[in-house]
Amino acid sequence: MLLAIDVGNTNIVYGLFDGDALVHQFRVESGRGRTADEYAVVLRQLLLMTGIEPAQVTDAIVASVVPSLTEPMVALVKRAFKREALVVGPGIKTGMPILYENPKEVGADRIVNAVAAYERVKGALIVVDFGTATTFDCVTPKGEYLGGVIAPGVQISADALFARAAKLPRVEIAKPPKVVGRNTLHSMQSGIVFGYVGLVDGIVKRLVDELGYECRVLATGGLARLIAPLSSSIQDVDDELTLRGLFILYERNKVA
Repeated sequence: MLLAIDVGNTNIVYGLFDGDALVHQFRVESGRGRTADEYAVVLRQLLLMTGIEPAQVTDAIVASVVPSLTEPMVALVKRAFKREALVVGPGIKTGMPILYENPKEVGADRIVNAVAAYERVKGALIVVDFGTATTFDCVTPKGEYLGGVIAPGVQISADALFARAAKLPRVEIAKPPKVVGRNTLHSMQSGIVFGYVGLVDGIVKRLVDELGYECRVLATGGLARLIAPLSSSIQDVDDELTLRGLFILYERNKVA
């Protein structure tokens, strides 16, 4: 089995593949103070809960946007499963030309998402990833990673509002009954949710206008299923896009 590890600023997602089938997913908080031993204990317990023995994990791949957690994840794989993890970074075979001015600056998750999305679409596309930051990644019709946009995430934007406006309470990020809020709760939810929908649709339109060709627009990430149904530009949601991209990259780099 292949263990795919997606390390984000807010969460770490573990995916377990049996062949090309994603059979299990686990999501834990990205606790920067934890050691590799602590991560190993938690993951082994999660696997045992689903009836998976550690010896069944034969391969691993890691994509991390948190430098301080990359090494602990590599150590976790070594200690828990006695395996060497493949790390997404410079030198890895992606099968996708990177046209960024400095390819080393592109987050591993953005490349992984682009690879998985192009494998699915086989054409020009924009991937919108609703993570700690919301990223928009553009892939050309020839399968080249072009670049994109990085915006503050939905939760970051909401947290700033809660922190800086003394009389406004912390509210759940959810779709309100109507755009016109008749109380403070619904007014805030309307601004957060519909304001963000406007941001997404506005940026996608500008990207397509600048690119000059039609693009398939895919969404992934924690709040994708909240925003996508309200958006006029997002055409599909794929919750497994990043893990699927890690599987593809592992297959392209494994040693026979």
